[in-house]
Amino acid sequence: MPRWIDTHCHLDAPEFDADRDDVVRRARSAGVAQIVIPAVNVGNLESVRDLAHRHRLSYGLGIHPMCTNQASDDDLATLHDALGRHRDDPRLVAVGEIGLDHFVPGLDRAKQERFYVAQLELAQQFDLPVLVHVRRSADTLLKHLRRIRVRGIAHAFNGSEQQARVFVDLGFKLGFGGAMTFDRALQIRRLAQSVPPEAIVLETDAPDIPPHWLYRTAAQRAAGMSSRNEPQELPRIADTLAGLRGWSPEQAAQISRANALEALPRLAAVAGDA
Repeated sequence: MPRWIDTHCHLDAPEFDADRDDVVRRARSAGVAQIVIPAVNVGNLESVRDLAHRHRLSYGLGIHPMCTNQASDDDLATLHDALGRHRDDPRLVAVGEIGLDHFVPGLDRAKQERFYVAQLELAQQFDLPVLVHVRRSADTLLKHLRRIRVRGIAHAFNGSEQQARVFVDLGFKLGFGGAMTFDRALQIRRLAQSVPPEAIVLETDAPDIPPHWLYRTAAQRAAGMSSRNEPQELPRIADTLAGLRGWSPEQAAQISRANALEALPRLAAVAGDA
């Protein structure tokens, strides 16, 4: 069975509270050998670490751009302290989830940018790659990445082909997940076909970004039908990538796994833990 790496899954999310252990078991039964759990604010820095150790997974520490309105400079100090305390933990593989979100209304863009830059500097200080949230913000993200040279993964990438090339030139991998499974997601599917194979990693962003077979309309969700995504869906999501690229499932697993290990070098020490 191919061995997959889910490079982005919010396993600590409340949607998994009722059956988290079963979610991990189902993922492993599906061949998902490793999962990266990113933090989103200082309130879950320790919980993602605890989850990673409990289930032999890996994690990132960071402050999500959608959490920066409520964050303070003390939170950056707390993050710095956590990175320092856990710097020798092999399961700490990245600073993240960090980045910029220019889609959600009401977010303070200047504050987002300040926190993003500060966290890039922390990644550089602790010699860690980054897990970057990119939503209608690629050019601003790239402006700072040209100046503060770190590597990592552009999570759930949906920019232009030109922006994709710049990320790749800067040493980043691009994360593809459930959105790619929708026929109408023309831009993402084009990118999945056209970017260099060495730029692709796979992710679920579970419980979010469900693939088309789990997607529910607002009315269906209101009626109690769940659209929760899970890491066990990664191999089926990868089938879409394989179809777009003309790869076998084994090739998709081998290529995406090698890219994940290159993007997040510490994963190599724990990737066989399943």
